Amino acid sequence: MDALSGLNNLKVGGAQGASPTCAAGATGADGQVSLKDVLMKNLNEVNQMQQDADQSLENYVTGKTNNLGEVISASQKASMAFSMLTQIRNKLQDAYDEVKNLRI
Repeated sequence: MDALSGLNNLKVGGAQGASPTCAAGATGADGQVSLKDVLMKNLNEVNQMQQDADQSLENYVTGKTNNLGEVISASQKASMAFSMLTQIRNKLQDAYDEVKNLRI
């Protein structure tokens, strides 16, 4: 999915560590990519996909377009992106819980 491709390209450290999908301001002074910036960017992309799907459906219902395939495609794309984002959130929560339960 395009919305989550930044997480696939995420590397920590070095000048090569900057993800191509991240904005130029997403890298820190030492060249590291901020996970927060990547996640926020992808969250905004998923939100935009859902808004586009809603707009496509509205255009179909009001008769501005009669391309049902476009409506279904936009809806499925938004649904898959949201599902992937939810899975990433769940994995991050599991990792946080595991770190929280470590004994020092």
